[in-house]
Amino acid sequence: MSTTLSIAVYFVVWWTTLFAVLPFGVRTQEEAGDVVPGTPESAPAHMRLLRVLGINTVVATIAFAFIWLTITRGWLAAFL
Repeated sequence: MSTTLSIAVYFVVWWTTLFAVLPFGVRTQEEAGDVVPGTPESAPAHMRLLRVLGINTVVATIAFAFIWLTITRGWLAAFL
């Protein structure tokens, strides 16, 4: 796998896992009991963006490592 392809695959995996990781540990304003007027009750009370980005990076790196190993070791060829 070339470096360019690796970067492109990691980029796609990172963005894909972001949507799975975003709701981890989020409390809504309704759950927190502090709804700001003019916002929906389902809006996050506190968005911990750096924490979410860190968790996402770890999850994406693990997923990318599995994909990279699958491609470079030829594990997928055994099923084709």
